[in-house]
Amino acid sequence: MTGRVIAGRYELASILGQGGMGQVWTAYDQRLDRRVAVKLLRPDRVAGPVGNDAVGELRRRFVRECRVTAQVDHPGLVTVHDAGDDEDHLFLVMQYVEGADLADHLAEHAPYPWPWAVAVAAQLCAVLSAVHAVPIVHRDLKPRNVMVRPDGTVTVLDLGVASVLDTDTTRLTHTGSPIGSPAYMAPEQAMGGAVGPYTDLYALGVLLHELLSGDVPFAGSTALGVLHRHLYEPPLPVRHLRPEVPAQLEALVLRLLAKDPQARPASAQEVYETLAPLLPARGAPAGPLDPTRPFLRPHAPWPDRTAAPAPVPVPRTPAPGAHPATSAPARPDVARAVDEVKQLLAEGRITQAVDILGGILPVAAAEHGEYSPVVRILRKQYAATLMDDGQYRRALPELRRLAEDRAAEAGPADAQTLQFRFDAAQCLEQLGEPAAALAEYRAVLPSYENTYGSLTADRGRAFDIRHRVGHLLLAVGDHAAGRGQLQTLMYDAERAYGPHHPLPMELRRQLQHHQHVRGG
Repeated sequence: MTGRVIAGRYELASILGQGGMGQVWTAYDQRLDRRVAVKLLRPDRVAGPVGNDAVGELRRRFVRECRVTAQVDHPGLVTVHDAGDDEDHLFLVMQYVEGADLADHLAEHAPYPWPWAVAVAAQLCAVLSAVHAVPIVHRDLKPRNVMVRPDGTVTVLDLGVASVLDTDTTRLTHTGSPIGSPAYMAPEQAMGGAVGPYTDLYALGVLLHELLSGDVPFAGSTALGVLHRHLYEPPLPVRHLRPEVPAQLEALVLRLLAKDPQARPASAQEVYETLAPLLPARGAPAGPLDPTRPFLRPHAPWPDRTAAPAPVPVPRTPAPGAHPATSAPARPDVARAVDEVKQLLAEGRITQAVDILGGILPVAAAEHGEYSPVVRILRKQYAATLMDDGQYRRALPELRRLAEDRAAEAGPADAQTLQFRFDAAQCLEQLGEPAAALAEYRAVLPSYENTYGSLTADRGRAFDIRHRVGHLLLAVGDHAAGRGQLQTLMYDAERAYGPHHPLPMELRRQLQHHQHVRGG
């Protein structure tokens, strides 16, 4: 494949790594004459033998997730340059990062100095804090997805790719088991439950344990055996293996590895604050690839040398007739803006459509009234577009407002009211608030169950909600209730659709997977 040009622009040069679903290549951007990294994924291998619909859905989700992750601006994240599909591959073009991945870095410096482990973890907390604020869950944080650069800074790779390969409640893989690396997989992820920021914090705990002890806390000869240990065995405290590790660092690792997500630290910010007192405050770095260097000499140039003088800006003469604007900006035309939004959405330019909708809502409210049909339609479109763009934190208050207004007008059992509340529950689920999402889904479920006898769509929605409730119960650590929920749903789905319908078949695979994990 060397020499192949992707998307008419990126010439593949040499392979960096490969797995069952794709490859990573060094490549050259012919347009900008720079080195890049290109990840190639095979949709047929990811989606499995489930037809073109699933492959097409995966392609759409892939581009969407890449667009969302590209919005995260943090120096600890690899920059996304481009994404799309080319012939039989999905491709993701990223910044080429020099350095060593954390797995190799650990192998070359064993035993890993505990201050280095603290410095790596602190940098990862800064990245995760920015990522979770979007919100995005990495889902596959592990040493191979972390690069240590020559200046000691840490860069996280593959953000968003894992969420394309495996989503919480709609598994495009159709394997019945979650995507990820078993050694770093949180109990709720191992059981197929909904994931959230707490899932990444567990993986961070595994990674930190590995840096301090030289090995992951739960190993085994089979993936199922490893997942079983994640669920049922306590980790060995790291000071049993390395007594020089500070007691407060050991305590943090044990909190991160709590089986119950609610017992873990509340956020990556909290983990950072716990690590901060252990970070080095002075001294000289050991050399290249020293992860303490950003804390020892923050923002210092690398390698250590006198910086070249900044270029002197050349004064520019204003163009003839140019003058600063003195008039007030023109008032936006609501009708024209709506037409522009429709065009942008048709072209898939969702982020730009979100910005326009957010800007015209106040103008429309001033012209037509806050509760006018025009404003309600715009607000509904705004909320839906925010969700399409993955901006769940901004969509949630809009959906709650829409639900309250509609309920006051048409009642709590109105179909549109229920839809707004269902969408709000989805936002809570994506924001990593499983208990709140669970409560919201349970609140709307009876209305769908009371009507689905005559409405096939409502029956499907009721089954969908019950499916999500099962995954959320697994996510909050109530494994027995989660399995019971999925078991009952499987029986009901078989009666409604037949045993060979995709839903009962998927549920059967998930329950078999749970049974295997429980049995080790």
